[in-house]
Amino acid sequence: MKTVKFRVEGMHCDGCAQIIQSLLEKKTGVRTANVSFNDGEARILYDIHAVAEDKLAEAIEKAGYRVVSKS
Repeated sequence: MKTVKFRVEGMHCDGCAQIIQSLLEKKTGVRTANVSFNDGEARILYDIHAVAEDKLAEAIEKAGYRVVSKS
């Protein structure tokens, strides 16, 4: 398991954070996802053998938000 933290732009409210969190939690290989509107971040615990990090960022961007950095 690995944790990645993405800086996300384009969230306008807690509802946006909830949308992102929900879609990440549905991805195969994601154990937990915590998305904070206040911090502008998504923290994801995932199985590196089941899903690639870039696919997680891609899922966020397909939902209409922008991943600007990761750590």
